[in-house]
Amino acid sequence: MVSEVITDITEAEQGTSLWKDAWLRLRKNHLALVGLVVLVFMIVIALLTPWIAPYSYETQNLELGASAPSAQHWLGTDIFGRDLLTQIMYGGRISLAVGFVATSVALVIGVTWGAIAGYVGGRTDAIMMRLVDIMYALPFMIFIVLLMVVFGRNMLLLFLAIGAVEWLTMARIMRSQVQTLRQQEFVEAAISLGLSPGTIIRRHLIPNALGPIIVYTTLTIPSVMLLEAFLSFLGLGVQPPKTSWGLLISYGAETMEEFPWLLIFPGLALSITLFCLNFLGDGLRDALDVRRSKD
Repeated sequence: MVSEVITDITEAEQGTSLWKDAWLRLRKNHLALVGLVVLVFMIVIALLTPWIAPYSYETQNLELGASAPSAQHWLGTDIFGRDLLTQIMYGGRISLAVGFVATSVALVIGVTWGAIAGYVGGRTDAIMMRLVDIMYALPFMIFIVLLMVVFGRNMLLLFLAIGAVEWLTMARIMRSQVQTLRQQEFVEAAISLGLSPGTIIRRHLIPNALGPIIVYTTLTIPSVMLLEAFLSFLGLGVQPPKTSWGLLISYGAETMEEFPWLLIFPGLALSITLFCLNFLGDGLRDALDVRRSKD
């Protein structure tokens, strides 16, 4: 009996962290775990594609042309006789890179901007958010097109350009969250202890706003992928012989009546990724919500 009491006291003294507590809750969400496993699998496949792809993505067989799935080409070939499975694997590398890198750029800008505006308040907040309103009114697609035309079709520039126009909504969400948290007692306690505004924002406000940030991230990655597909369709994004899921879907849509597999399989790859992101995002949102009970 005494040993059990001592064990309980020891556990209470050790306590738990936000991330450990969140992981314990996330493990109970089976859909989120499935989404996480599938996403990790796709990322690993994308990283290993140059070594495990069945064919070279540049290899063409014009005599073969567009052929249905077979033992030699599991997902068929496109109109140039290129293996579709290989194209999807290489396309996943670019689509996932665009989604994650551009979203990371948007999050860094949006979270920083919104947190500063919400915490400082007053005239600083008014000026910063009016700038956001002005940028909302600008035609961002034209902005991206101009960047690509002026500086060339550079993949890194594509990542930065898309991320630089996707941060506005995150800034508004973060500002709203910080304004709410700013009135909480733990923030007032941190101020009374003499912590700097930067420390309070980094260590107290942003961690407590992770739920909305995660949800917005899962919504931004798919929209970024679709934006990249649209730019590729206009000839300003990914260019052959390189490819992406969006570019493959665009090609497949043009020939779907004759060769439906050219649209079905790239569409499935993109759809499965988006579903997994949504499942994982919902699970992380619930797991990182500090107001939820541990059970």
